[in-house]
Formats: sequence, C-alpha cells, structure tokens
Amino acid sequence: MKMLVIPKVDETDVLPRGRLSVKALVGFTEELVESHYRLQELNQHLCDEVAVLKGEKKRPDFKPSRMNEDAGKPAPTAQVEEAGQAEDAKPEPVKRPGSAKKQKTGALKIDHEKVIQPTEPLPPGSRFKGYRDFVVQDIVITTNNIRYRLACWQTPDGRRLTGQLPADCGNGHFGAALVSYIIYQHHQCQVTQPLLREQLLEWGVDISTGQIDAILSTDKSHFHLEKDALLTTGLAVSRYVTVDDTGTRHKGKNGYVTHIGNDSFAWFQSTLSKSRINFLELLRAGRTDYRIDKEALGYMKKQGLSLVLRDSLRQHASDWFADRESWHLHLDTLGIATERHRRIATEGALLGSLARCGLAHDLAIISDDAGQFKVLVHGLCWVHAERLIHKMLPLNEEHREDIARVRGAVWSFYADLKAYKLNPDLAQKGVLSRRFDAIFQQKTRYTSLTLLLRRLHENKAELLLVLERPEIPLHTNGSETDIRDHVKKQKVSGGTRSDLGRQCRDTFSSLKKTCRKLKISFWDYLLDRISCSDQIPPLSQFIEQRFA
Repeated sequence: MKMLVIPKVDETDVLPRGRLSVKALVGFTEELVESHYRLQELNQHLCDEVAVLKGEKKRPDFKPSRMNEDAGKPAPTAQVEEAGQAEDAKPEPVKRPGSAKKQKTGALKIDHEKVIQPTEPLPPGSRFKGYRDFVVQDIVITTNNIRYRLACWQTPDGRRLTGQLPADCGNGHFGAALVSYIIYQHHQCQVTQPLLREQLLEWGVDISTGQIDAILSTDKSHFHLEKDALLTTGLAVSRYVTVDDTGTRHKGKNGYVTHIGNDSFAWFQSTLSKSRINFLELLRAGRTDYRIDKEALGYMKKQGLSLVLRDSLRQHASDWFADRESWHLHLDTLGIATERHRRIATEGALLGSLARCGLAHDLAIISDDAGQFKVLVHGLCWVHAERLIHKMLPLNEEHREDIARVRGAVWSFYADLKAYKLNPDLAQKGVLSRRFDAIFQQKTRYTSLTLLLRRLHENKAELLLVLERPEIPLHTNGSETDIRDHVKKQKVSGGTRSDLGRQCRDTFSSLKKTCRKLKISFWDYLLDRISCSDQIPPLSQFIEQRFA
C-alpha cells in the first residue's frame, strides 16, 4: 500500500482568501486520506467474502509474529553493573513457570493395589528390599441400574401399605449422578443434546431426546432461586462490579446477555434490550417497584428534565408504584408523553427503587464506556481506552512514531496506576493527575491521534477513579473472560428456542462461573444439589464470608 507523504508547511500560512488556514487544511486532508485507506481495506474484505461465496480462494491472511508481543509496552529499567564484576560471570538460569518438581501422585486416592513379583526365579539368599510404586490412573465407565422392588402389603382393615422410594430418586427414572453428568456435560463442556444422547446410548443408557431436554430445563426452580441470590448478595457486600454485554439469539430474534460480577460472583441475564432502563432493572435483582425520592429527582435534574415535570412528579400524592404497568399509567396521568421525558423519569424512578432496596450509592460500576452502564459511580476500562489508540491507522512514518510513543507512555502510566493500587499514596495523586494531563493533552503530528487523546481526556474522572477508590480494577477483563463462555456456547449450540431454555442457560452459566471464582468444584456442587444431600452451603454464604 502506497503511503501519502504530506509536505511540511508553516502552520501560520493562510490561503489567499483567508478562509481556511493551512493547518486546518492539512488536518482535514489527513482525515480524508485515512478514510480512503479504511474504505480500501473494507472493499478488500468484501471482495474476499464474495470470492468465498463463489467457491474461490480469498487473499491469504498472514498473522503477525508473537515474538514481539511486548513491543508496545515499556521496557524494564536496566540495572547498572558494578565496576568490579567479572565479565565471564554467568547469570543463573531462569526456570519456566510451573517447572518446580512436585509429587504428582501424592494426593491421589488409591482404589486398588496389586503386588507384582519378578518373573525370574529368585535365587537362594535373596532379600526383600521393599516396593517400587508405579501408579496408573484410569476411570471406569459403566451403568449402575437399580431395580427397586416396593413391597406391597394389605392390612386386616383393608389398607394397602407400599414401600417408599429413597430420597435420591426424586429425578424419576434417572439417578442423581446421571442427571448431574448430563447437566455438567451440556453447560460446562458445551456438549450438544444430540451428541450427549449418542454418547449415553453407546454406554448402554436408554434415554430419549425429550428426556434429556427435560433433565436440562424442567424442575430447576431451586437453581434459579440460588442464582438470583448471587446478585442480591453480591451487590449488597461488594464495593464494585464490572459489567459487559454481548449479542445473543432467542426464538430467531437478536437479543443481548448482560454480565454483572467481580472476583467473587458472576451473574448473567438475557433480555431483548440493552438500554440503561434494562440495566437498572437488572440491578434491582428481581424487584419490580418504582420510587420517586431525592435520588430519583437528583438524577432527573442532572439529565435535564424540566422543572415543571419534576415538580409534577414530586407533588403527586404517591411516590411508590408496584410495577411497570402502574408506573406507565402514572406517567400517562401526568401527561408525560415525550419519549425522552418518559425515559429520564423512568431511569430516575428505577434509581430510587435501587436506593430503597439497599444498593450502595457509592457502588462503582466499571465498564467499556457503553452508555447504558453510566450510572452511580462509573469507571472506565483502561484496556478499552488504549485499544482505541492501538487500532489507529498511521498514514506515514511520523504518525507511526507518534502512535508508538503515546502507547508507550500510556502503558507506563498504567503500570504506575497498578503500583498505586497496591500501595496508595496521597502524595502521588497529584503527580499522577498531572501526568495524565500531559499524556492526553499533548499535541502530536497526527491530527486524528490528537483529537482522540482530547476525547479520552474528557473522561479523566472515570479513568482516574482508582485514585479515589484503590480497590476497583483498572479493566473489565473479568467480565470479558466470563462472557466468553457464553459466546462459545452460542457458536456451538446456536440460540435458545424457549424461555425456559434461555433461563436455564443464564442460571447454570452464573452458577458455574461463581463456583469457579469461589474455588468450588462445579461437579461436586451439581451432585450435592441434585442428590439433595445439602453438604455444600448456598453460594451466597460463601460470597458473604469472603467479603466478611
């Protein structure tokens, strides 16, 4: 691709008519050239797609080498050698992570022991010197079918007494271990229902497609209740949450799944919208009420709702509404019909409901700068902010140098923010704030880069929230990782076709990820709940204990 080299000119020069400075013209030209190259690249991608549809080969895609992954990151500070150090001193070899030796079979449960004698005859006078242990790990896959013969007796007075099934037979004709295995394979290992049935049939289990579907979706109310308790408890005891959403399909229509969580819990919910109203409704954790209070009116004022409408909402006899229908009826009664006014009033009433149910007003919400998440105390992800700089297309060598220099400064500043998190120092707050201004208010030789830095500087309070709240993370990598499993499952199985199936997918995704964060085996958890042994306490108790 040919690069357009723009000659350097004096920025004070003005065109003959005096209407457009040369500086403005150069910046405008750079933006046009950058847009031209982007359109060229997009056109090439479209041509590749057309070639694939025609059965032809597309242009080869050469991926960059991973040897220079840290090229954009600042190099570590070099250490100065002492004057009298010998030149031929060899540095100590650095071991790779995980190479430390350990007893691999020390914690294994030994089910059987077999003593094997030498095949050769023992000469007279041989002495026994103990054993050399060799452990072989294996599994046994077999069916375990039980026929319960319920004895029937008739008493002299005509009553009929019959033996009762044990408590672990509450899953019908399938045992707790088999039901747990089906749920585990489907939600943890992403195995589809047809492949799961094929596997079970080959192992000698007589099960139909409908029975597998029923095991995966019906009679899961206790799991749904435990999943809802995760969000209620997590929001009650947490100081921050990270959030993210992604697209999903349900009943052949596009929808969204939202993730809310932190290092102790993960919670998923699928909806047809990803608006701010939808996000606030999710934060209510099952509540349905709307409330007009100080928090609600303050939000409405901040969003620019007129004083007349705020007074009409404040002076009404009732400030509490049980559900969505009664709230919208109230807005109709007050004559609030404009879509923007209704949206702001609804968002404020939802915030009032959140404050009433005990949600901390200082709860920090860390996001990727999506508009629907900008409520309460909002913080931004540094990885997403730096990604905007990384994705810029340089037009010449000067642009490439400026992008590399700015990225290096951003990563160096990010490393200092991480150090501040570990050891907060009030004296460093002013220094870091001034460094932020120097990085994001600088003027570069790339006009688009300069404008991007100015836009990022407008979010200074959200990017530097860690200076006031050192406990919050600097990124949303946790949410990105948690929601990746949902994306993989959708690629494997497609969208959901029933409301019950969608609810079960969200529930078991939440429980699986939370078990992983709490260091609890998801298999042990499923087996405990389905067999009704109740040896593992509710997951919400583990969350409370961790924060306590």
